[in-house]
Amino acid sequence: MTTTLDRTMPREIDVEPPTRLSLTPRTTPDGQFDGAWWPYSRELEAELPPLAAALDKAWGRITRVTVNPTRWPVIPRKVPVAGHTVHVGWFTEQHPDKLILLSYTVGRWDLLVIPPETEPAAAARLMAAAAIPGSILTADALMADEAVIERRIRDTLRREAAWENDGGACMSPFGTPMGRPAHPLPGNTRR
Repeated sequence: MTTTLDRTMPREIDVEPPTRLSLTPRTTPDGQFDGAWWPYSRELEAELPPLAAALDKAWGRITRVTVNPTRWPVIPRKVPVAGHTVHVGWFTEQHPDKLILLSYTVGRWDLLVIPPETEPAAAARLMAAAAIPGSILTADALMADEAVIERRIRDTLRREAAWENDGGACMSPFGTPMGRPAHPLPGNTRR
């Protein structure tokens, strides 16, 4: 058996995925959150460097981060980020879906942490809601609202599927949807 290798094809480049982040404009009134972050995993040591690097440009150098250990299985004490170190602390009193970022020179920011396993549409809604300027919605309220929305979407899809399966769609004699009305429209009948 012969194997041919094409050495002219470019090799896969290990590209870091973009940071999924939504921020409230800094000129707006303070709210519960300064935005939202949707990490790719629950590995804080891998997730913090791209987040801090992205925020260093927008907010200044991040020096400390606090989390609730409920959502993060391993919490490193220090994480290297683009030439400096971010110190990580944890507090069980802090909301599990909240990340607090601190900078010695600039201040504090609170981000809603969207669970990595969240569906993209739900994550987009949560990111937009957490970045509303001056919003007073807490992490519990945002997550509860999203759970209600998800439940309504599932119920609607289930009802639509039941309607289709119960003969709601026009069916051919072979049991497949025909994509046209069941009754002829006025003016479309043959004589």
